[in-house]
Amino acid sequence: MSVDPPSSDRPTGPPSGPLSGPSQPPSGGGPPSEPPSGGDKEPEPRRPWWGSVPRVAIIATAVVAAVVLAVVLSRPDDGGTGASDGGTSTSSGEVFLQPAADTGPDEFTESTVDEKSSASPVAPSGATESAPQNAVRGVKGDAPGLYGGTRKVASCDVEKQIKYFEDAPDKQRAFASVARIQPSEVPAYLRSLTPVQLRMDTRVTNHGYKDGAPTSYQAVLQAGTAVLVDDRGVPKVRCACGNPLSPPVARQTAPKTTGDAWPGYKQSNVVSVTPAPEPVDVFVMCEPDGEWFERHKGDTGKKDNKTEKPDKPSPSASVTTPTAPSDPASPQPQPPSDPPTSDTDTSGPTTDEPPSSGTQPPPPDSDTGGDTGSDTGGGTTEEQAPAS
Repeated sequence: MSVDPPSSDRPTGPPSGPLSGPSQPPSGGGPPSEPPSGGDKEPEPRRPWWGSVPRVAIIATAVVAAVVLAVVLSRPDDGGTGASDGGTSTSSGEVFLQPAADTGPDEFTESTVDEKSSASPVAPSGATESAPQNAVRGVKGDAPGLYGGTRKVASCDVEKQIKYFEDAPDKQRAFASVARIQPSEVPAYLRSLTPVQLRMDTRVTNHGYKDGAPTSYQAVLQAGTAVLVDDRGVPKVRCACGNPLSPPVARQTAPKTTGDAWPGYKQSNVVSVTPAPEPVDVFVMCEPDGEWFERHKGDTGKKDNKTEKPDKPSPSASVTTPTAPSDPASPQPQPPSDPPTSDTDTSGPTTDEPPSSGTQPPPPDSDTGGDTGSDTGGGTTEEQAPAS
């Protein structure tokens, strides 16, 4: 019996794959699974930037850093405005030695010194080598023989000084800010001062002019320096450069001197002028030949008259030592000077300060040496540009 071959469309064995038909639902009757991502599901809303903790931390850190930087950059110097290229700061502990004929850097004006006037130096009495190096040696502004010059000859040309300022309004404004007067008052202020010459090496706060503003630094002016003094005998202007002057800053330690020391310089002979107890009507001055004369307050020598030699031709210096830290940043009564040390650095003054540029209120008047050391702050601002 013949066997027909199987038809090609009929299966000859079990199917090789799963049974066809609709898939069976999962057991358990659970909810349908979540649709795959990328479908019709709405995107999750984005949180605002301030809701991100890392972003908030970064922004807060940046703000704090900016505030700290602003405070540091706007913080005033401890010693006032510094004098660059030759200005010694009032907080750096340096004192610039300035010879009488040296104009110095950052001058306010050209020199107005009258070379026909001269004065012989003198050492103060009462100054001793055994005193501490930061001792304050104060001499009253009305002491006979503190100043000298040539009779009938002014040491400074005041009218020339006024003309320099009139031709430089910016410098006149800066000068007025140190003197604490209005710019329009500068001519009258200068005419009220008396031209004299120092007979002792004298500590001051010197103020130079740089970049449209006054600078300040500590300085020792050599005996023979021409200055203008006020009615209490305190130096207010250095004639070789037109720089305004104010009392020095007393220090707790001996400052380091910079610049070239002149022959005969001794730190024990350096003094600071303290205001006279009463306004001075007549200054008793000494000529180089030993003759004595009187110069009236605010006079340029036209009314000079000869006078007798005083009983004490060498002014007496009251020596005291500062006992409280000085704070150049805050106004205090004017102190007498503390002399520089004998350790001289010829590199010149350095910048720090600064500035404040204002002068300080006068110290209390007294004939004793006690008040000369109790005031521990003085010059401004400083400093700290240079000056002459």
